[in-house]
Amino acid sequence: MRILIAEDDRTSLVLLEGMLRNGGHEVLAVPDGRAAWEQLREEGSPRLAILDWKMPGMDGIEVCQRVAALGRPCPPYIILLTAMSSKEDIVTGLDAGAADYVTKPFSHLELEARIRVGERVVGLQQALCRRATALEEALDHVKVLQGILPICMHCRRVRSDEQSWHRLEAYIEAHSEAQFSHGLCPECLAAYYPEEHSGQG
Repeated sequence: MRILIAEDDRTSLVLLEGMLRNGGHEVLAVPDGRAAWEQLREEGSPRLAILDWKMPGMDGIEVCQRVAALGRPCPPYIILLTAMSSKEDIVTGLDAGAADYVTKPFSHLELEARIRVGERVVGLQQALCRRATALEEALDHVKVLQGILPICMHCRRVRSDEQSWHRLEAYIEAHSEAQFSHGLCPECLAAYYPEEHSGQG
């Protein structure tokens, strides 16, 4: 899983990138919020992002808000990094769309632990999205006959919504995935083909 990191302080960016790479992560590092947004708005963008809150031009909060506004079924897991640690600040960050919050100076062990949590959440989200997509595709192929079907009591033809009458098998084939093969039941065989029926006896 790739991790996007956005930090406007060059030294902090290099240190964070090195720490993550040493931990075995694939890292995409950008220097500000606008560059982070440009990455996250693209399809196939990193599924996990670590954003500094205070950045010039576009801060981490605005990036979170823009990503949330995309309305994706599987949004990226965003961790905010900031020196602000009041409960009000934490609420602001989470309400903006961040999934987690780490205060500076942070422990490398803590950040790694939070990244592992993020990876588990992303994995679950992706599994759910795949199942939802498969279910939608399956439902697209399902046709269900519902309600009362007007059927002639003599010829057994069915009346459609357009007030025209159709053979029962033609109507079912048109409104479901069922297909018909034709044969003869014993009663019809005896009634219409007595020679064949007596021969079988």
